[in-house]
Amino acid sequence: QVQLVESGGGLVQPGGSLLLSCAASGRNFSATNMAWYRRAPGKEREFVATSGYLGTTLYNQAVKGRFTISRDNAKNTLYLQMNSLEPGDTAIYCCSIQEFWGQGTQVTVSS
Repeated sequence: QVQLVESGGGLVQPGGSLLLSCAASGRNFSATNMAWYRRAPGKEREFVATSGYLGTTLYNQAVKGRFTISRDNAKNTLYLQMNSLEPGDTAIYCCSIQEFWGQGTQVTVSS
């Protein structure tokens, strides 16, 4: 019933930008915290950023100042604007809302 679908990943050069989207369906999440996580090759899942339903945000120090999390409650969609991308940002990025997870979208930063 509930489905989260990420999109926007791809291959970019260092210093490039990507906008990730997480479209939720099956439930209204406007009053729910939403978050992005990532899993890099050979590493455990890592918290990236979270967006509170009142607009508060929290970031992993590794991405703070480069990434911006936002949401459009009318569209039931979560976003992650990623700027100044680095090779270390290469990972599968997944959105998380309550106990639900998306399948993820691949972000690869390489020359």
